[in-house]
Amino acid sequence: MNRAGYRRVAEHPALQAWADAARPLAAAAVRASSDWRCGGTWCVGLEALGNDPDGTVAGVTLPWGLLGLDPVPLHRAQVSTTRPGYPQPSAAESEAAYRFRLNRDSAHLDGLLPVGPEKRRYVKEPHAWILGLPLNRADAGAAPLVVWEGSHLVMQAALSPLLAGIDDPSEVDITDAYQDARAEVFRTCARVELPGVPGEAVILHRHLIHGVAPWADGATADDPGRMVAYFRPLLPSVTEWIAP
Repeated sequence: MNRAGYRRVAEHPALQAWADAARPLAAAAVRASSDWRCGGTWCVGLEALGNDPDGTVAGVTLPWGLLGLDPVPLHRAQVSTTRPGYPQPSAAESEAAYRFRLNRDSAHLDGLLPVGPEKRRYVKEPHAWILGLPLNRADAGAAPLVVWEGSHLVMQAALSPLLAGIDDPSEVDITDAYQDARAEVFRTCARVELPGVPGEAVILHRHLIHGVAPWADGATADDPGRMVAYFRPLLPSVTEWIAP
């Protein structure tokens, strides 16, 4: 991965064919979902897409070679979907969490799960990488993916000393180091919006801080909202996850 921590794959017929095959299945799953959050403006869509373990969907193969990724077994893709007005306050989220979503794009590092009543953070889902595949037409301001360039280097420098050489690094509380490093990211790394169109892809380093921007006034997207399929295959261990 480059020093920016992400790589965009330009529009290509093979990716367009995959998005075209996935779109109706994803849209049907989203319309049937009851898991709408943020005041009904975000459908999480975990495990929503009925793809095969090799990424094939509705008979259309995922073009691994074009993506520059080694084929690995995949989970059913998340179909993250947002609607106009995202985000809205909700009873399931504190006022502070809502403000962070609104003002900081809910910036986060994937795989860090909250544990216990104090929601301390541990690396419980060590992803190899994150692959995003836009599925339908959406304006650039329709709650696009946001990344902080180079933030994976900041996170590695902060977390490696805590996790390296530990027998079970998944049991190490990284909350304070993570929050301090994320604050440094906000101070030192460029925030970049990455809107996409069907036929494109974006690949994120597993340590890259990222989030979703608020839906801009006047932005539109095709029904049922801006949809992006995400794959995050797991590594065998946190020890592999913390490696650069």
